[in-house]
Parts: sequence; structure tokens; C-alpha cells
Amino acid sequence: MKYLAATVQFEPEMFVKQHNIDALKQRVEEAAASGARLIITPEMGLTGYCWYDREEVAPYVEPVPGPSTECFAALAAKHDCYIVIGLPEVDPVNGLYYNTAALVGPEGYLGKHRKSHPYIAEPKWAASGDTGHQVFETSLGRIALLICMDIHFLETARLVALQGAEVICHLSNWLAERAPAPYWISRARENGCYLIESNRWGLERGVQFSGGSCVIEPDGHIQASRDDGDGIVLGEIDTSRVTGPLASERRPDLYHELLHQTYAWNPLDFFRLYGHQSLPQGKASTIAVAQFVPSTNLDDNLSRCADLIAQAEGAELVVFPELALTGLDTGVISPIPQHHPVFDTLRRLAREHQQFYVVGFAEESEGHLYNAAALMGSQGVIAVYRKIHLNDADREWATPGERWVSCDLPLGRLGLLIGHDADFPEAGRILALRGCDVIACPAALPGPFHCAHPGTEIRQPAPIPTGQDNHHWHHYRIRGGENNCYFAFANAYMPEAGLPGLSGIFGPDTFLFPRQEAMLTSATGVAQLAIDTSNLASPYPNSAVRRKDLVAMRLPHHYQHLLER
Repeated sequence: MKYLAATVQFEPEMFVKQHNIDALKQRVEEAAASGARLIITPEMGLTGYCWYDREEVAPYVEPVPGPSTECFAALAAKHDCYIVIGLPEVDPVNGLYYNTAALVGPEGYLGKHRKSHPYIAEPKWAASGDTGHQVFETSLGRIALLICMDIHFLETARLVALQGAEVICHLSNWLAERAPAPYWISRARENGCYLIESNRWGLERGVQFSGGSCVIEPDGHIQASRDDGDGIVLGEIDTSRVTGPLASERRPDLYHELLHQTYAWNPLDFFRLYGHQSLPQGKASTIAVAQFVPSTNLDDNLSRCADLIAQAEGAELVVFPELALTGLDTGVISPIPQHHPVFDTLRRLAREHQQFYVVGFAEESEGHLYNAAALMGSQGVIAVYRKIHLNDADREWATPGERWVSCDLPLGRLGLLIGHDADFPEAGRILALRGCDVIACPAALPGPFHCAHPGTEIRQPAPIPTGQDNHHWHHYRIRGGENNCYFAFANAYMPEAGLPGLSGIFGPDTFLFPRQEAMLTSATGVAQLAIDTSNLASPYPNSAVRRKDLVAMRLPHHYQHLLER
């Protein structure tokens, strides 16, 4: 099915609800006149957002369904379309207030989503949403609603995608970065669905909102967007392009830890409980990712690794690409066991340079072949991780792995993923819940997984950048920020095979500017980044990587359906 959708960008005013409703009705009429069948308006668009407390917002709350849903349902019936509105809701039974999105259509009120994962502003006046994460069946297909901060949490978009959502309507009052925001793009890409973003713009009580309302396609491409100012953005939805969240490749049998809430407690106490697996003290150090094109010749690959190790002098950890030792050509698989002499050479290099390495290889073990990565140190092979999420090429020769791997090093707790694993947000989340400070990801991943930003006219406060950025969105940067981990992404570079490189080390806080990261935009080389995984404070850590705010704010009681295929 193909149809036209519209997102409304709008600056509401506080204390003049009817004025906002009238202005939004005009925008909805404009979108409908342009042929839009699905129209999304911003979070709290009926009232404005920055309320001090329950008492201040009380004159503007209403039940849902209620007067405003009736008003916009009449417009939906008039134009044979579906409309999403954002407003403060009061529950008539218990008097609780919620930040709510409501969906209406030609047939009237269809349903609502109460913001489940609140931003810092909501607890001043609203309760956390209790409606879960639903998908609504409509004549246009399956539509889901999420509100602003919800989408910081990979679980929310995943839950609706697993229910078959073709379009996620995301209502926002997004701030603190240029938009379209990287999180929006990644949620569309990793779930293979459209994301329609309606974000407000303007300044309210000193808070600068980012605009950037847009239509994002299932591959992460931004089809259309608007920078600042009131207006509408039109985009075509083609449900035949929706691929879904690669459901057949998920491994829910290994996802049970997604329901755990490890960071509800002081992590320094939680991880040392019973004297078992205390977090390492951590330290300031330097880590590196190496980028090159692995050949089918093991000796050549080892020589390339040695050259890159020399370039990474001073780094305590160097991460190499997927299958870096044995080559990427799946037609010429030359697997090696863990006791192969190549690992003795790497052991000697690790001792000489006082380093650790994560290096990809095709492993042979007990009659099975694995796409594997070895963690090496001066003592030899410390651990081997076997890729859990196999792509089509892997499945031609490899057996999937069955366990997550993390190890404690002087630089902190290190978790391992390989390539396609990182396309599944569940994988990085599990390692974060296990207390990992750094996730090393040898990869051979095709692009595009990044896009540029031309710059914004929104006057963001310093140090938030507003200018052009060639790598505004990098999908694997999100894996670091959403898990408050350093993400060391070492990708193969082979443009003729669609492998763009763009290796990098991405910091644990995507809203800290200038960004804590180092990237490789050339063909071959090494990128290095100084990191700090130390506790920094006692009795409670005050660094993002050890405190893990976004992990701590998860609400796992919503997440049970993540364990289903």
C-alpha cells in the first residue's frame, strides 16, 4: 500500500490551549488538502510542554477520549484520514495525569499511548505511562505511537516492530542536538519500518527545541524534513518496503537478561554482591580500532595486523575487523583452531607492546565452524566469542554461537560482539546490563549506515553544534550512547563489496559535545581514543560509563514480549 503522510511542525504557546488547537487544525487541514492520509502533530502540541507542576497544568488536562479527540476525529472523518495529537491527559478514575498521544480516524477515536519512559520534565506533573506499547490496525496498515524520550530506549520501538508496526508515529519535544536526530534514524533502520517524526521548535521557558520534523524510511534514509519554523512535511509511505526487525534472525532464547534491572542499584554494590564478578576498578587508557581489507592469505593478514599494531603504539586495546585473520571471502573459508601458531605470534606482539587485541577469524572446533573473535593478551588467548546473529553469508558455513562473552581487563569490563550482532540492539544492551564499559565489535558491515547534516538555523546553546556534519548519524555510534558504553567498531574497508569502513570508537554519552569519539574516514589505518572507565567517585560512580543513566532508567516490566519471536 502506498499513501501520503504528513508531519506537522509547530510551536505551541503555554496557557492558550484553544489557540493551539485552532492553529493545529489549520495545519491538519493544509496537510489533508495536500493529500495526506496520516497526519502527526507534536508532543503536548495542544498545550505546550514545560509545566512546573500538577497545579499549573491542571486547567489544561482532559480525558482521552474527550473533547480534543472528538474535535480532531471530526476532521479525520471530513478528510478520510488519520490524525495523531499530543496532550496532557487526566484519568477520570484516579486523577492521574499523563503525557499522551491519541490516534483518531474516520471511524473516531482508535486508541492512545501514554508516554512510558519519562524525560526529566514529566515527573513534575505526570505519571509514567501504563498502556504498554501497542500497534493499532487501520485501513492504512499497522500504526504505533511513541513519545519523545520513549525512543531513547531501544526496547520501545522494538516492541511495536515485533507486533508488525509499519509506521511509528513519534511525537517529540526533542532538544539538545541538531535534528533529524540520530536516535530517530537508527530506530527506523534497526526495525525496518517508517518513522514519522513530529517535533516542535522554538523556545519555551529557556528550553530550545530542535525542530527537524521528518519522514524516515525503513533503511534510515531521510525522505523529507524541515529545519525550523511552523509547517508541514509530506512523505510517501510504501508498506511493501517495510522489512520488519529481522525477526527470523533474532535469538530471543538468549535475551532473558533484557528483563533484568541491574542498574536499579548502585553498580559498585550490585556487581560485587557475594564477592562475585565485581566491576574492575577501571582507569584512564587509550584504545584503538584498526581498519583494513583482509585477504584470503593468513600470513598477509597477520603482517597487516602487525603493521597496524605498530601504528597503535600506546593503545592498550586494539580491535581488528571481522575475519581479519582468515579473510572475508566466504567462498574460500580457511578456518583455524584456537591453538593455531598465528595466535602465538599475536601473543608475542601483545607482550612486546603491552597490549590486548580483539581479532576476528573463522574458527574450527570439534567439527564445527564459527565466525569468531579472539581476545588476546600477553598470556595468549583469553577468550573467544562466537558470533550469535548470523547473516546470509555466515549461514552458508558457520554455526551460530550460544553465549555472550565479557572479560575484565585493567582498562575495564570488555564485551564482545561481531558485525551483524550490532544490527540487533538487544545484543549491546545485554552486555551493558552485565556491566561492560567497552564493547569491541570487529565488523564487515555494508553501508550506508551514516548520513550528513547540512546544518541548522535553530539557535542551539553552546556547545551544541549547529553547522554541517558529514557524519551526523552513524548507526553504530548509537550503540555506544544508548548503552552508556564505549563502542569500538572496527569495520572492514572494501567499497567494491559495499563495505565503507567508517570504523570508530564512540563515547558513552551521545549528548556530550564535542563528541567523545575518533573515526576513520580513510581506507586503512588506526583511530585512537583516550577513555576513562574509573569510578571517579565513591560510594557512587559519577561517570556516564559507570553510572549508565539510560540503562538505569529502563522499565523492564514493559519488555516481556522481547523474548518472543
